[in-house]
Amino acid sequence: MIKCVLAKRDNDGMMLLSATSSNRLISSSSWSTTTVTTRRRRTALLTKTLAARSLSGAAAISSSNHTIAAMSCSAVTQHRVGLGTFMMDRENNVPAAISTALQAGYRRIDCAPVYLNEDCVGDAIQQATEGNNGDVVVTRQDLFLVSKLASPFHRTVEAAARKTLRDLRTNYLDLYLIHWPVAFQPIDIPDQRGWPNADIDESEGGKRIDPTVSIHETWRAMEALVDQGLVKHIGVSNFPVSLLHELLTTARIPPAVNQCEAHPYLQQQRLVDYCNARGVHFQAYSALGTRGYKESDEPVVLDDPILREIAAKHQVSTAAVCIAWAVQRGTTVVAKSESADHQADNLAAADLRLDTVDMKAIAGLDRGHRFFRPEEWWGAMAMAVFA
Repeated sequence: MIKCVLAKRDNDGMMLLSATSSNRLISSSSWSTTTVTTRRRRTALLTKTLAARSLSGAAAISSSNHTIAAMSCSAVTQHRVGLGTFMMDRENNVPAAISTALQAGYRRIDCAPVYLNEDCVGDAIQQATEGNNGDVVVTRQDLFLVSKLASPFHRTVEAAARKTLRDLRTNYLDLYLIHWPVAFQPIDIPDQRGWPNADIDESEGGKRIDPTVSIHETWRAMEALVDQGLVKHIGVSNFPVSLLHELLTTARIPPAVNQCEAHPYLQQQRLVDYCNARGVHFQAYSALGTRGYKESDEPVVLDDPILREIAAKHQVSTAAVCIAWAVQRGTTVVAKSESADHQADNLAAADLRLDTVDMKAIAGLDRGHRFFRPEEWWGAMAMAVFA
């Protein structure tokens, strides 16, 4: 059998040297058949080699992305229940809520510029990390600070991130999310800490949405924040499968998290499954149903009779059941509470184990009900996100 061939030219024409054990020469008279056969074998061998190298390179890229995703998921899932700061009153409630939460054991704090209280959260965190008379509650390294890119700043990502860093009184974020996959026309970023008004969240019924901004353009700027050391991990929020899939086609750094509304009345199982398949951790906000945000005619998740029955069975609150369900299905949770008792209960709920009967009963509660409905804020322009 010919193992390999070497072409050699001499006075008689082309001769083929076979690299068999005998190193015998093949005469030029057998060139035609041997050459065709050899060329085919060499072509096949070359094709296999190139394919192997291509697969090896693709595997290396894939492996690199999977490694990044695995490291990111490990970091973001470490704290199963995080403290939400949405609708937390600035001066009256933020300082006390942050203080009691940190003392209870919370380490992940979820913030956003559009909550209009990041500067107060930053002051409270600074107080906890510096302490009174040396009484330090936590260090900055103990915390996992999360913030989000507001819609007017998809083309000024670094400036927006640096503004958040100033407001939170920190030099890096642990996780930075694109808050919504929709860009607004830009507004000025003030030099002072905090925001003077709510213009940052004003779309004028969708009129201020800028459809010319590509999500890929925004993501490249997000990746640059990681390169500069301003943020450790990046992710997205409110991304449906179609947009997440599109983003992942070009992402150099895969999103570590997709933070979306999820609770027993909006379980989003297909989105959770897709995120799991792509190595993107699903994080649930409004995990308790957002009682303080909902309209008066909307259902109250925590009043659901089946959830109440499960809660009575385990001798816990319905809020604890919702959090335990979320954690048990593999997601992490953002839960806002200003009460020290509720904060402690929410944190402890992550250790509650529901049985298969409980989980099946809760699965049957899904009704696809959103409390956050962009179509009511942005009109037809919201269809790019949730159509």
